[in-house]
Amino acid sequence: MAVNLAESNLQAISNTIAILEKEENPDEKKLKELRKERDIILRDLNLK
Repeated sequence: MAVNLAESNLQAISNTIAILEKEENPDEKKLKELRKERDIILRDLNLK
């Protein structure tokens, strides 16, 4: 995966997580999946 694509995906996932967390009753299952995917991208980019 190209770095720019990974960074774009990371930004999109982070924004989605922020939006979901602001909801009154966030879907915890979706949040967990998004956080897991975010962690994978961060590891791929050597940021975590």
